[in-house]
Amino acid sequence: MDLFDTSSSDIVLSVSDLNREARYLLEGNFPAIMVEGEISNIATPASGHWYLTLKDNNAQVRCAMFRNRNMRVRFRPTDGMQVLVKGKVSLYEGRGDFQMILEQMEERGDGALLRAFEALKEKLYREGLFDDSLKRPLPRLPRHIGVITSPTGAAIRDIISTLRRRFPAIAITVIPVTVQGEAAARETIAAIELANRREGCLEDLDVLVIGRGGGSLEDLWSYNAENLARCIRASELPIVSAVGHEVDFTIADFVADARAATPTAAAEILSPDQQEYLQWFGGYRRQFSTLARDLLARRRQSLQFLTRQLKHPGRKLQEQAQRLDDTELRLRRALRSRLDQMHSDVRHLHQGIRANSPLRTVSACGQRQQDLSRRLHKAMTQRLQQSKTRLGQSSHTLHTVSPLNTIARGYSITQTPNGQVVRSYQSIKPGDTIRSRLFDGELVSTVTQSIALQNGGTAETEAGDARSNRAPPGQEK
Repeated sequence: MDLFDTSSSDIVLSVSDLNREARYLLEGNFPAIMVEGEISNIATPASGHWYLTLKDNNAQVRCAMFRNRNMRVRFRPTDGMQVLVKGKVSLYEGRGDFQMILEQMEERGDGALLRAFEALKEKLYREGLFDDSLKRPLPRLPRHIGVITSPTGAAIRDIISTLRRRFPAIAITVIPVTVQGEAAARETIAAIELANRREGCLEDLDVLVIGRGGGSLEDLWSYNAENLARCIRASELPIVSAVGHEVDFTIADFVADARAATPTAAAEILSPDQQEYLQWFGGYRRQFSTLARDLLARRRQSLQFLTRQLKHPGRKLQEQAQRLDDTELRLRRALRSRLDQMHSDVRHLHQGIRANSPLRTVSACGQRQQDLSRRLHKAMTQRLQQSKTRLGQSSHTLHTVSPLNTIARGYSITQTPNGQVVRSYQSIKPGDTIRSRLFDGELVSTVTQSIALQNGGTAETEAGDARSNRAPPGQEK
């Protein structure tokens, strides 16, 4: 059969169709998976996308991580880095390359551990767990040291040998724990809590040592646990951290009250050198012997001096009797002088009381009250006289300017019936009724004619004849 016979019923696909169908098949049958491997040939073009190869000892696979996904990665991937990725299996149609489209990437191995270590270290530092003010002082000469470590490890052997060499009188109690793996931090926390209860053989513990030998970062990782760090900080007993070698640092080293580069260094920190103590004791013994000899010599000299100063009891009694008589004479003179001084003080006080008697004050106040009463009466009389004088002057002035006084001299006041004063003839027309106020009454008149004066004087008004009447007696004012 000819493979290229187009007359057959087989479907002929283009390369693009083939790759597209393969991509659909891969993406439809493989859900998001996680793969661990080593990065190689990573490329970061200007678009911001990442293109890399993920490999292990036997195989490799092409990977792509687009910009909207790699922006969430907290580290910068480089060649040779061990990572854990999550993504979907796919096919790049343009080249027919099998690849993974990555959605997440995490660092694996020491890199991830270092990043977690730095993050926890920064967190606890901000909370103040590393502050020197919180660190408890170590005992200068501990009597009993508790060591939290493996009972079969090299760390406990180094600590025991160092303490035996430097100061064998210090008691050591080993609290066995696992120093590596998931249970190490949990067992160490339990050992710290047990030691702080101080029960049984642990009741006289002075200090704790947490330690183990060196190892990789993963081997020492249990001493970077956050709950262990908080337990160390909460311990009532001071704690020395002696984890790993001098170059190894853990969170326990920062939060402990003291850090030792090695378990041997921890034993040296907590134990004095017995040779130094022996030298001190030898020096103290020599000092004590010298001081004792000097003290005995001084006491011997004092005894000899006191022996020479010792007097007969009869002579001593005579001296005491004479001293008693002198004291009695001085006491009498002092009492007499004190009584004379008190009598003088009493006389002065009596004279002061008489000079400041309240009777004088009362008499002076009475005299001043009488003077003030006379001055008040005189001032009131003068004020009344002045008021009477001003009243007479005001009455005379009022009488002088009063319109009634003017009317009494022959003048009158002419008003309209509504009470307006007539000031010009032009305001009155014939037939109007007017009222004229006289000294002893009023006149009601009807105007028949008004004439203007030729000389510009005051206008005169002719009153009616028979209709002009004197105001009724009841209307006179």
